[in-house]
Amino acid sequence: MTRSKATAIGFIAVLLWALLALFTVGSAPTPPLLLNAICFTIGGSLGLVWTARTSGLAQLREVSWKVYAFGSIGLFGYHALYFSALRLAPAAEAGLIAYLWPLMIVLFSGLLPGERLRPGHLLGALLGFAGAAAIITGGSGGFQAEYATGYALAFLCALTWSSYSVLSRLVGSAPTSSVAVFCLVTAVASWGLHFAVEETVWPQGALGWASTLGLGLGPVGLAFYVWDIGVKQGDIQMLGTSSYAAPLLSTLVLVLAGVADPSWALALAAALITLGAVIAAKSS
Repeated sequence: MTRSKATAIGFIAVLLWALLALFTVGSAPTPPLLLNAICFTIGGSLGLVWTARTSGLAQLREVSWKVYAFGSIGLFGYHALYFSALRLAPAAEAGLIAYLWPLMIVLFSGLLPGERLRPGHLLGALLGFAGAAAIITGGSGGFQAEYATGYALAFLCALTWSSYSVLSRLVGSAPTSSVAVFCLVTAVASWGLHFAVEETVWPQGALGWASTLGLGLGPVGLAFYVWDIGVKQGDIQMLGTSSYAAPLLSTLVLVLAGVADPSWALALAAALITLGAVIAAKSS
């Protein structure tokens, strides 16, 4: 597979993640761990079927348990935090804070051996966090304390995914099919924790089930496989830059769907986060 083709495949994940917030809102009031369990069961099963029909399941036995542990913790942690954040804070604001992960990827990449942080990286970080501050304050300078927990979880969500993406470069030899195991382990953990700490509330009606199925097939399914191909075999700098379109696309989808109201504060926050991320990427 050529580098450019792998990069293009990886970009499909960015398009799919633009639907993550919308589908998460549509799946309400299903609790976060149950939603995690359902979606990753779908995504993992999809991956096993794909692996069986292509390279075969035998190759999965050759992957180290450390790789499986790393991937499973990354996927479980990110989505448990993300779904929880969108349950505890407005979808558009929590989603945009969570989408600080592209900027964090650039910053963390600068700390890898052979790389260094440049002034542009720091400027980009300041702009990105200014955008997050604009979301939290609603553009009025007043902190909305009732959403503080949701905002904090969204930030941890961004930290988790950026760390997972950067560190995945160290396990580049692991086949993409291993992502199916990541998904299934995450599903098992989510099922167990759900029954232990949550009340079971299944998706409601056709909209709820359609949203949950959409999550499992797309943003919490296919997206992980194409992203794995992209970051391991493609141009990670280009993928990082293209990922900065995700917050704008996600917010636009929420506004068009009537879930979020258009506002100057939201537009300013999206512009600052995107601008900061682009500046940081160009400084790499």
